[in-house]
Amino acid sequence: MNLSLNFSTCPNDTFMFYALVHGLLSDKYTFDVYMADIEDLNLLALEAKPDITKVSYGAYPLLAQHYQLLDSGSALGKGVGPLLISKETIPFEQVKHKRIALPGEHTSAHLLFNLVFPDVHDKRFYLFSQIEDAILNNEVDAGVIIHESRFTYQFKGLTKLMDLGDEWEKISGLPTPLGGIAIRRSLPDDVKHDINRLLRESVEYAFQYPENTMGFVSQFAQELSTEVMRNHISLYVNDFSITLGQVGRKAIIQLISSSKPTHNFDERSVFVYE
Repeated sequence: MNLSLNFSTCPNDTFMFYALVHGLLSDKYTFDVYMADIEDLNLLALEAKPDITKVSYGAYPLLAQHYQLLDSGSALGKGVGPLLISKETIPFEQVKHKRIALPGEHTSAHLLFNLVFPDVHDKRFYLFSQIEDAILNNEVDAGVIIHESRFTYQFKGLTKLMDLGDEWEKISGLPTPLGGIAIRRSLPDDVKHDINRLLRESVEYAFQYPENTMGFVSQFAQELSTEVMRNHISLYVNDFSITLGQVGRKAIIQLISSSKPTHNFDERSVFVYE
């Protein structure tokens, strides 16, 4: 069976998907792979185009009609939140008056930012890799960074104002959900269960044989430093990437409910269970 599969070029995704897309786990499925920035993937998912896709949890409430979430492949944890950065210190009460760069309208970073700073009106959306330069060039006063930028902003003379994940964890007492893998609801249940299992096995393979994945990871990494790639993977790929468990599912349900508080997200409907 052939399925369309979208995921990002970021090291955590290429690391986790390596075994699956290289046919190391099963010959039952083949994949038409498309790789892009997370906001591009969110927009394609909003059109219900791919069978399987990486999505921001911030976008999921808009996708729930067509997609469920897999138990494996998530970026979720403590100390992993998007960072609000600037050239110089800005008092938190002044942030609402500033020009803020964000890595996409439908990203979890945008949702987390809105939860902490609901009164900001001048928000500008950029490709995640362009936000540091937007601050340095005075296009904006501050920006929210994700992915590899988390490991590079200090070297450009930029300052962290806040880890938005820390704020979420204070509010919720739960880990910070960033992105996960969605699968089309209309696919047969046995296919959804198969893909869930194969993705878990792919993550486990990557943990067991990390060196085998690094050529693929470095081929697509925005930042080619081996140290940055390894730091990126170790931050965003963890036990929650193998299986969400009760805590991971609770965190996701709470986050997506904060985006759409009038909707009752039923855990049994949101997630694919084996």
